[in-house]
Amino acid sequence: MTVSVIIPTFNEEQNIESCLASLRRQRFADDDVEIIVVDGNSADKTREIAEKLADKVIIQTSRKVGGARNDGAMIARGDVIATTDADCIIPADWLQVIHDSFAATDDLVQLYGTVYPREPGLKHRVSLGCANTFSALGYHTRTLYYTLGCNTAFNRDAFVRAGMYRCIDAGDDLEIAQRMRKIGRVMFNPKMRVQFSMRRYEQFGTIKSLYEWVYIVAKGGSTTKYSYSKREYK
Repeated sequence: MTVSVIIPTFNEEQNIESCLASLRRQRFADDDVEIIVVDGNSADKTREIAEKLADKVIIQTSRKVGGARNDGAMIARGDVIATTDADCIIPADWLQVIHDSFAATDDLVQLYGTVYPREPGLKHRVSLGCANTFSALGYHTRTLYYTLGCNTAFNRDAFVRAGMYRCIDAGDDLEIAQRMRKIGRVMFNPKMRVQFSMRRYEQFGTIKSLYEWVYIVAKGGSTTKYSYSKREYK
């Protein structure tokens, strides 16, 4: 089983090297891994840095973050498509957990897990601890599949058959689970973890960031009032 990892980027020269280096340190055979960076025409050195560690670096042609992931999926050779973000650090067992989960579950079409903060501080640990608890409760009660794009994986054929990601500002990673569950099993595995950057919340504030996200999702994913796509960070 080959796993293709897709990473959307936009002006991520400060983060992309550490993300890709963590993927290259996986306890998983290199021949069974493909790393694809889909860049939104960055103005910095993102692509130059990525080309040293990724297998493929391409320019994004579709809209939004979901579109970037779709662009990567269409050139991927893997049986499984895994997605993460450029500011994440990936634990060494991440790909093995993904591989083993798909190998053990015949009808599995989507897998997702938990996040923990890159930045120090009790506030961040509590915030993501609550998010992980919410994710687990949603899964076990079958009320919500909190399938974050920074830590999810798909059976490639099922992903394409379901129509891939919607090209919207926010909520695309939750919305797709509702379509995936109609064609197979969507599963939560707490052992599938990534280290997640809290930089959005540090720069713009937790309450404001969550409010904007909820607002966009409630409006169906795209608005003129707020946009999460290609937002610059300090």
